[in-house]
Amino acid sequence: MNPTLSDEDVLLVTDVQYDFLPGGALAVPDGDAVIAPIDALAKRFASHRGHILLTQDWHPAHHSSFASSHPGKAPFEVVEMPYGPQILWPDHCVQGSRGAEITRSLECASLAELVIRKGYNRDVDSYSAFREADRHSHTGLAGYLRERGLKRLFCAGLATDFCVAWTAIDARAEGFETYVILDACRAIDTGGSLEKAMAEMREAGVTFCEAGDLLA
Repeated sequence: MNPTLSDEDVLLVTDVQYDFLPGGALAVPDGDAVIAPIDALAKRFASHRGHILLTQDWHPAHHSSFASSHPGKAPFEVVEMPYGPQILWPDHCVQGSRGAEITRSLECASLAELVIRKGYNRDVDSYSAFREADRHSHTGLAGYLRERGLKRLFCAGLATDFCVAWTAIDARAEGFETYVILDACRAIDTGGSLEKAMAEMREAGVTFCEAGDLLA
């Protein structure tokens, strides 16, 4: 890869929110380990006139992806929704709750030019920053990036096997050169989800790198 950054590059930081960090409602193992490398990367991007965007899971109460919305079902069971199979999650990132807040430990949040909120449609889950899980509803991110002339995305955050992977795959489908910074991500890894996500990202043409590739 070419580590030289420019004003056409974006660091896209996914869902570094309290509910995905240790002690949160849907804690990603070792999730807080992404904060330091993301902040270091953000400083490098800013020094090269790159751009920093964030995503934020933002569910209404009683969202259809919550196990609590399905009597008799438990977190991590799979149900069939109109748009396909849906993993059921513990209630998390409920709008206005502390768990939904982007952690204040993430210093680069103050540098973000845009925050994409996702999952606010009660009836459809949303992992990707580009499209909801029905694969038809768009967030507008692709148009935003094109209108600003931004061409290369570097993805980091939580979780590798869900929101990061779906975002990276959709970015490739939209024609953007896309990298996932593996040591600036952490995975949930339920039911083989990490292995599956890695294979799907490779197939989509996503490139993998490490934070050191960009910080050297």
